[in-house]
Amino acid sequence: MRLENKVAIVTGGGSGIGEAICRSLALEGAHVVVADMNEQAARTVVGKLKSIGDRRHLAVRVDVRSEEQVEGIVKRTVEEFGRIDILCANAGVVTQNWTVDLTVEEWDLNMDVNAKGVFLCNKHVARQMIKQGGGGKIINTASMAGKTGFALEAHYSASKFAVIGFTMALADELAKYKINVNAICPGIVDTPMLKRGIQREAELRSVTPDRIVEKMVAFTPLGRLAKPTDITGLVIFLSSPDSDFMTGQAINVTGGIEKH
Repeated sequence: MRLENKVAIVTGGGSGIGEAICRSLALEGAHVVVADMNEQAARTVVGKLKSIGDRRHLAVRVDVRSEEQVEGIVKRTVEEFGRIDILCANAGVVTQNWTVDLTVEEWDLNMDVNAKGVFLCNKHVARQMIKQGGGGKIINTASMAGKTGFALEAHYSASKFAVIGFTMALADELAKYKINVNAICPGIVDTPMLKRGIQREAELRSVTPDRIVEKMVAFTPLGRLAKPTDITGLVIFLSSPDSDFMTGQAINVTGGIEKH
């Protein structure tokens, strides 16, 4: 196992891509802190992880927009496990709207969770990694929308562009500590969040949800939506020693949609 006894924090770990990341980390031998706004969802994931080997896992509630709460999960993780080796800053939200109708509240929600949340988690985990020594791995969840803007998601796209720029800058800052900082850029992934987005986009475009799905599949060269498990192989690679000479990258997992 490539991550034997490593300690990982996964934000947004209660469902979707985050849940799949938690499972993959556990299968590779890591102790996983499942952090989510929905504490019950986090507890459910931890319950599932208990069937995988003899690792210890922890469910915690966190709102990544709160610096106090982020500091709290870092402190609790160190109290429980002694260190932090891996951060998957995966918590995110997306809403859809035409920009001319976009509210300040929608803009702030996307920017606060997706961009500020990544900043706060990276900041406090990096402090701990520097303090403990020995390097570390930080993987931020961006999006193909962080490289190309899409109609109805200008605010979401702005937040994910921010994640990529932040990742690149932080990678330079932390390189001297042997802390690798990279971003993953998923494409269209079949998750509960996507299903909500499909419904909203269908309403805004006055078409059926099935029509939106058809367009998404047609837009993807590999001809299908991604599954959360399509993303996790890259996360494990970036968490492992195999990626020791990679930092500051924003890597696509889009089925061929995004090519730069």
